[in-house]
Amino acid sequence: MRAVVVRRFGGPEVLEFADVPVPAPGPGQVRVKVAAAGVNPVDAGTRSGFLTEAGIVPPRDVLGIGWDVAGTVDAVGDGVTGFAAGDSVIGLLDRPSAALGTYADFVVLDADVVAAAPRTVSLVEAATLPLNGLTAVQALDLLDLPPGATVLVTGAAGAVGGYAVALAKARGFRVVAVAGAADEALVRGFGAEIFVPRGDFLADRVRAVIPGGVDAALDTALLGLDALDAVANRGRFVVFAAGAAPIPLRGIKVEHVWIAADGAALARLVTLVDDGTLPLRVADTLPLAEAAKAHERLAEGGHRGRLVLTIE
Repeated sequence: MRAVVVRRFGGPEVLEFADVPVPAPGPGQVRVKVAAAGVNPVDAGTRSGFLTEAGIVPPRDVLGIGWDVAGTVDAVGDGVTGFAAGDSVIGLLDRPSAALGTYADFVVLDADVVAAAPRTVSLVEAATLPLNGLTAVQALDLLDLPPGATVLVTGAAGAVGGYAVALAKARGFRVVAVAGAADEALVRGFGAEIFVPRGDFLADRVRAVIPGGVDAALDTALLGLDALDAVANRGRFVVFAAGAAPIPLRGIKVEHVWIAADGAALARLVTLVDDGTLPLRVADTLPLAEAAKAHERLAEGGHRGRLVLTIE
């Protein structure tokens, strides 16, 4: 089968195709015939060597690329009862040190990190959900706030930020969204009650509408101290990238969300997709053969939604 791997770090040009054996599912695992794989910044971080330099991925001769997957169960290992061949599923491969990722014809996943795919959207759309949706959910879990709390979401028009706005709204939070001025209607559509355009003196402008500051912030745009300054004393602040945590001033609890695959949580997200609470966004699709081009497009930025690789 085909699989995209990296044997040396660098730009999109280092992505190469390998012809590897089709993996066999072990006990408690399923093999998925991949229909679509989301293209995420973490994929670029693996390819460039950033994750290895940061101590997140150990050095190895070959690294697979890709975390998100949507497809069809092709085979199941011993002990698997919740899935059968032919089931449409989504899942997350959360081991960046794996030799094979989801940019491939087939991928093997533990059954407990897989969920039935949404019924109301295509597999291409569904492939945008696992990594970004679970990241948003697990970040909100870290806040441990009651309904009615005010939550600032930076990068609210982005893939993780958009999910964070919608999911925070669904939990009963008052959402203050930060994004480019042109994206106001978009993020209000996700459920933001208050919109603050991206720009200088962010904290002053947030505090003008929320005196004393917000209860918490999800800093998906990695604004750091600019966003922290908008949080009330002894509030909460969640960061989304290694090394991005600001100094925890004024007793603010600063935490990092480290994503973990979770099939049960993914199934709950699927329910929110199917009932219309959680919109999915595909920026564009490219065939697997154009993985390098997809990474070039990813580096350009400015996408509303995720790029998705399709596998024939």
